[in-house]
Amino acid sequence: MQPESVPTTESFEETDIETIRVRLPNTRKGEQFAYAELMLGSFHIRVRCSDGVTRLGRIKGKMKRRAWIREGDVIIITPWSFQDEKCDISYRYTPPQRDWLRRNKYI
Repeated sequence: MQPESVPTTESFEETDIETIRVRLPNTRKGEQFAYAELMLGSFHIRVRCSDGVTRLGRIKGKMKRRAWIREGDVIIITPWSFQDEKCDISYRYTPPQRDWLRRNKYI
């Protein structure tokens, strides 16, 4: 009988490098960064967009129950083509993703 290989508990040096995957706005589709300013109820949020315009954002049906958006969150929006003062919210960044965006000067 051969002895079974037993996993050893060697200590490996851990590096501080952490991989963070971050979705960026697709400018060809008109997406841009925005900050959630005020919760208005009924899945509507007042957002301040990266182009300086304050819009009324609507949480899309796909995101309604999946991602909870709070005031101060960084989000990706798509302005409506027929009403520029309204937009759809398509993505919310988590705090580590938001820190990465600030560190790399995207926002």
